[in-house]
Amino acid sequence: MPNINRRAVIVQMSALAGMAILPDGLRAEGLSSAQAAATHSVPLFRGNADLPAGTFSEGLQEQGKVWFTDVANRSPISYKTNNGFTGRKYFPQPMCGGIAILDYDHDGKMDMFFTNGAKYPELKKTSPAYYSCLLRNKGDGTFEDVTARAGLSGAKQGCSFGVAAGDYDNDGYPDLFICNAGRNTLYHNNGDGTFTDVTEGSGLENKPENTLSVDAAWFDYDNDGLLDLFVTNYTTWTPDADQRCLVGKSDAYCTPKVYKNVSSRLYHNLGHGHFQDVTDASGIGTALGKGMGIAIADFNGDGLMDIFVSNDTERNFLFINQGNGTFKEEGDLYGVSYSDNGAVVSGMGADAKDFDNDGRVDIVYNDLMGQLFGLFRNLDGKEFEDVTASTRLGELSRPISGWGIGFIDYDNDGWKDLYSANGDVDDFSLNSKQHDTMFRNVDGKNFTDVSAEMGPDFNAIGYQRGAAFADLNNDGSMDIVVTSLGKKPRILMNNKLNGNHWIMFDLVGRESNRDGIGTTIMVVTGTGRSLFNHATTSVGLLSSSDKRVHFGLGNENTVTRVEIHWPSGIVQTLNHPVVDQIVIVQEPSRTAPQVKGTNVSR
Repeated sequence: MPNINRRAVIVQMSALAGMAILPDGLRAEGLSSAQAAATHSVPLFRGNADLPAGTFSEGLQEQGKVWFTDVANRSPISYKTNNGFTGRKYFPQPMCGGIAILDYDHDGKMDMFFTNGAKYPELKKTSPAYYSCLLRNKGDGTFEDVTARAGLSGAKQGCSFGVAAGDYDNDGYPDLFICNAGRNTLYHNNGDGTFTDVTEGSGLENKPENTLSVDAAWFDYDNDGLLDLFVTNYTTWTPDADQRCLVGKSDAYCTPKVYKNVSSRLYHNLGHGHFQDVTDASGIGTALGKGMGIAIADFNGDGLMDIFVSNDTERNFLFINQGNGTFKEEGDLYGVSYSDNGAVVSGMGADAKDFDNDGRVDIVYNDLMGQLFGLFRNLDGKEFEDVTASTRLGELSRPISGWGIGFIDYDNDGWKDLYSANGDVDDFSLNSKQHDTMFRNVDGKNFTDVSAEMGPDFNAIGYQRGAAFADLNNDGSMDIVVTSLGKKPRILMNNKLNGNHWIMFDLVGRESNRDGIGTTIMVVTGTGRSLFNHATTSVGLLSSSDKRVHFGLGNENTVTRVEIHWPSGIVQTLNHPVVDQIVIVQEPSRTAPQVKGTNVSR
């Protein structure tokens, strides 16, 4: 059993050096986390209980004027994120609590699905405490647990990590793919409120033996109208082969360096429920890492979806789509493999959106405290500039251990803000329990920390993991769903404190994939301001967000034009759509006249 000195732990311990949670949610005492000693030089990141008086805007709490309210306790939710810790530390335990946002019953209201862990070392869901959970949105601010009725308990799955929602067969009902320590799982949505495990015979049942699959993303890499699947893998691991390490006499999660790198996997959708593993043929298999978060976007503007992968203690990957079924890993060439000072970090979640509204998609990832988050501005589709320091994200993120991350325009001002779900990888430093952060985007130039203004529910401290964004009540303001080890999820409803306007697009592909994943949208407001976004559900880590495309409009109450570029190549224009509405847009055929869409207020 190796004995690791404290300095080695501080320098090397990874994102997977997870915190330990007892079955009843109590903390296990013991060893410091990866950056525990860094609290000597890193500002203490305080939870809500530690915030000084007056931190929240004066009078906001008394008047109920806070941005987010947790409504989870209004519903009888039994699910807790359970990573199976009982004293012995197993390497994958921190990776728990995936979230998928999906309208599984097609009633116009977004529902929620949560993955869960398993008992170690058996890697079995030995009791309902480890079951997954599906919550149906009742439309009145409450949610109903329909897991058993839907057939989604996952009782036979073992330990689950990330989840991706997508309509892989274009039948109008979103399906689920779940990443596991063992065999991954594909659930087909039957359209009657139930799901069927169709993994066997799909081509997704096989992967390299003992591979830990962490995250997944649906996207159409060849624009054939069928959603393909990309899966990040971390390493190969079994309970019997788990490395046991010590710091002094304390049990510790080992550095990732004791585990080998592996490749992510790419599966081509052949139709009729069948997939082909094209990892090697596509070139994806040439890049070995410890894959975590996935961000999907067309980074170079050629109409093809590319893939960014944040890696833990390895350089990041950027797979550029060559348009012939292959990808080239060009992260170094594009300038996103390393931080500005050439460092490799414990990359966690990732997202890709246009934060400065210049029409080019940018990249963000988060990592552990003592390191800095990374923000890369897309210059011309050929290279990125590291703007972590110039946007102030570096100084803001230094004390944070982030997991889920994503761009979200929480205040509908037309600038995409940045959210991070936080909590250290272990529970031994004063700074290990953390609250989430909201960094407000100031005119696309820099960010400022407005977490205190979000309210006490937002600032609850813990060990947050998965996070997803959705408009759960269809009011045009984006809500946040967050998991935390040993706890029930938080369902943070946006109280929309200002009167800013908005518009949201619910895409229905015909020539393109039904979900419209990969569609890019430009909105031109009445004053001529141009705003950009694209359809993707792969946001952050372990999680899948609302597929609808949201735009905040600030105080502008008119939109003059909307230009929609579908993956099929069809370009569609909507003139003067009504704002403060969810606009359902059906893709026109190649020969039919353009469809202006239908305004629907849900």
